[in-house]
Amino acid sequence: MRLSPTVLAISALSCAVSVTAGAAEFDSFGSAAPDLVAPPPVSDFIFVLGLGLGIAPAYEGAAEYGMTFKPIVDVERLKIPGLLDIGGGPDLGGFSFAPSFSYAGARISVDHAALAGLSNVEATYALGAKVGYEFLINDMLRAKVYGAARYAFGGAEGVIGEVGVDVTARLTPQLELVGGPVVNFASNGYMDKYFGVTAAESAATGGRLGTYDPAGGIKSAGIKLAARYEFVPDTFLNLDASYSAYVGDARMSPIVTSGSQHQFTVGLGLSHRFAF
Repeated sequence: MRLSPTVLAISALSCAVSVTAGAAEFDSFGSAAPDLVAPPPVSDFIFVLGLGLGIAPAYEGAAEYGMTFKPIVDVERLKIPGLLDIGGGPDLGGFSFAPSFSYAGARISVDHAALAGLSNVEATYALGAKVGYEFLINDMLRAKVYGAARYAFGGAEGVIGEVGVDVTARLTPQLELVGGPVVNFASNGYMDKYFGVTAAESAATGGRLGTYDPAGGIKSAGIKLAARYEFVPDTFLNLDASYSAYVGDARMSPIVTSGSQHQFTVGLGLSHRFAF
C-alpha cells in the first residue's frame, strides 16, 4: 500500500513530538531532570573539627592577657538507627549534641604581681557535653537555646558550664554570623580554688587580699559573637569574640577586685567538616 506525502509528514511530526516529550525528562547530557533524581543520602555522623588561636585573660579575674589555644568541635548530626537521631543539617533545626571540654592553664602566682602570696593552681581540665534545641525563624535566621555542663579536675574540682541563646544569620551560603547572651556557672569547689583566699594566703599577701570563701552559683554573664566562612567546601575560617562580667560571689572576690571584673576574648581558627 502506498502512503501519500501528507500522511507521511503527519506521522513524522507525531514521532518528533513523542521524542521531544520524552527528552524533556532528561537534560542535554542524558541525565534525569533534578526533580526525578533521588536526593543524596544524609550521613549518619557529621562533625566539625578544628583548632583556634586566641587572646584571653591570663587567669580568672586577670587584668592582663595572654595567648591561648582552643579546639573547635561540633557534632552536626548523629544517628544511631532505632536509638538516636539528632541534628541532620543546618536547615532542619531540632535537637543538637556535642562534646564540651575546656582547659585552664596553670596559675603561677609569681608570674603575676596581683597574685603574689597566693598558692599556685595547677592546670584544670573539664569534660562534659553540650545540648541544644534550634528553632528555624526563616531562610536566613535561626535561634538555638543550649546548655553545657563539664566536670572539672586537676587544679580545681567541681562542675562548670554555661547556658545561653545563639541567633544565627546566614548572610550567604558560605558566610554565617552567630551571637547571643550567655551565663556561666561553677560549683563551690571550682569557685573556691579560683576566687577564694585562705587565711594563710591572706597573711602571705600582708593583708592586701582579705580572706574570702565564695559559694558556687552563677559566675559571670556576657555575650558571644562568632563568624564562620566556608572558603572551600567543608572547610571554614572561624572568628570569635566574647565579653563577660563577673557577678555575685565571683565579682566580690579580692582576686577580681585586684584584677578586672570585665573579661574579653578574641580568637581565630580553622576547621573542617567530616561526614561518615
